[in-house]
Amino acid sequence: MDEQHAIQRLKQGDISGLEVLVNRYQTRAVRTAYLIVCDAALAEDVAQEAFLRAFRSIAGFDAGRSFEAWFLRIVVNLALKAVKQSARQVTPGEDALSALLADIESVETQVEWNEGCRQLWNAMRQLSPRQRAVIVQKYYLGMNESDMAQEADSAKGTIRWLLHTARRRLRRLLKERDEE
Repeated sequence: MDEQHAIQRLKQGDISGLEVLVNRYQTRAVRTAYLIVCDAALAEDVAQEAFLRAFRSIAGFDAGRSFEAWFLRIVVNLALKAVKQSARQVTPGEDALSALLADIESVETQVEWNEGCRQLWNAMRQLSPRQRAVIVQKYYLGMNESDMAQEADSAKGTIRWLLHTARRRLRRLLKERDEE
């Protein structure tokens, strides 16, 4: 069953269409949530809730738009809400770094990559959840500013400003770490 057929089934109240969407988007949903909440268990909860939310609100989904963008916006919103509710900043687990290191061959390259990842994670953790979210949308999900603005129901200028301030802060934080 393809995505459009699955969506049509969901719109008709047939939950079997959800399985196709879960199989297609679960990994991306969990990763997206994880990049914002920095907690594996919480990211899995966010992804699960996003699928349930998508199922409950599929009637309002415009089939002329991208399901992936619509769904991942739900993930981002729920991840931001989860961070606010948990009111804590958690450090990313070693599993994230291990997964990134799996394809690197030399020990020296692994050490350099590992250090770079740690610095980036530490800098990302110091951003606000909303700043992390726009960085994730732009650089992990590959969304353009127009799509981000449309999905967030905000002005494109607001998204540009959020991206600008997040990138500027990341640069400053990474530069401070290099100077230490």
